[in-house]
This record gives sequence, C-alpha cells and structure tokens, in this order.
Amino acid sequence: MTEHIVSSFDTDLKELGRSVVEMGGQSERLVADSVQALVKRDSELAQKVIVLDGPVDLLQREIEEKAVLIIARRQPLAGDLREIVAAMRIANDLERIGDLAKNTAKRVLALTGEFHPQKLVRGVEHMSNIVLEQLKVVLDAYATRDEVRALEVWQRDGEVDVLYTSLFRELLTYMMEDPRNISLCTHLLFCAKNIERIGDHATNVAETIHYLVTGQLLTEERPKQDTSSLTSVAFPA
Repeated sequence: MTEHIVSSFDTDLKELGRSVVEMGGQSERLVADSVQALVKRDSELAQKVIVLDGPVDLLQREIEEKAVLIIARRQPLAGDLREIVAAMRIANDLERIGDLAKNTAKRVLALTGEFHPQKLVRGVEHMSNIVLEQLKVVLDAYATRDEVRALEVWQRDGEVDVLYTSLFRELLTYMMEDPRNISLCTHLLFCAKNIERIGDHATNVAETIHYLVTGQLLTEERPKQDTSSLTSVAFPA
C-alpha cells in the first residue's frame, strides 16, 4: 500500500513538471510569433498570438490548482515540496511572458498601415533573438534540472539590459531627427521593453531552478545594466 502511495505521488509530480514544460513551449512560441509578426508586419499572426495567450493563462491556473491539491493531499517535505513550489513559480513567470508577448502583438496591430522602415526594427529583432535563446536554454535547464545552464542565463541578464539601453537611445535619436518616426518608435520602445522584461522572467526561472536543485536561494545581486532611466533627452522646440 505504501509503495502504491509513493508511486502515485511520483506520478503527480511528473505530471506537474510535464505541464510546466508544455506551458514553457507555448510561451516560447508566443514570444517568437509576436516578434515575427512585428518584423513581417503580419497582423494575422499578431491576432493569433493574442488569441493563444488564453490557453497559456488557463494552463497556469491548472498548474496552480494541481500544485495546491498535491500539497493538501500528500503533505510533501524537502525536495518534493521544492518541486511543487518551483512549478508554481515558473508557471507564474511563463504566464507573464505570454502576457508580454500578447502586448507586443497588440502593438503590431496598432502599427498597421504606418510606414515601417526595417532599420528601426532590426534592433528589437536582435534583442529578441538573444532573449529567445535564453528562454529556450532556461526551459531546457528546468526539464533536465541543469542548474549550471540555468546560472548561465542568470549571469547573461545584464547583456539584455545593455542592448535595451542602446536601443532605447537609438530610437529616441530617430524620434528627434524626424517627427514622422515618433509614433513607430514609441511602439517599438514598448515592444523592446516587453522583450527586456521577458528576459527578466527568464532570469527568474533560472533563479527558481537554482533553488529547486540546491535548496538555496541566490544571494548575489542580479547583474542589471539597464540605464535607460538615466538617459536625458532634449527634444527640439
């Protein structure tokens, strides 16, 4: 009887982990599609991203409900409890990633019909490629419980911040040089911020994996290098 209970508990934990991995794949796809919609000016793909964010939200709620039920029924300890807590934390970050991808898709729809020079989009695309790579690595690290690869993502968070700050300044320069760029650049700034925040959530997942594997919280300060708030701009009268 005891062996059956233990086996059933292990099955519950594995199903919870599989749900998180599934949700991670869906969130990653939403991010990739939202950026492609921006680059290609694809309003149909943007609409698809907005619609498919709903199932991601639903999966997050299901994971949370499963986790609460497991805790209530099994009263897990130590490593098993960390598995459950980590699943809930990561699902919350993935839900926010989906929301940010949806917000980017909404910006694409707002840009429909506007002049859209590719040179202004390349910086956003470049930053998103790095963030997508980090998201993929950290999701793989969760699936394999690879704390080393998770920490590599955590340590690269500052790289995304540097790119965001540089892009922020570049877009502001375009806005000052030609008022016709203001609308487009404003939307791109919001898209870039969404992507930078997705990178932050990937870093959160990395921290959770470290906690899951080691049982310890990261005590080092996160490597942040976003200085966009310190940028001052004087628009011509």
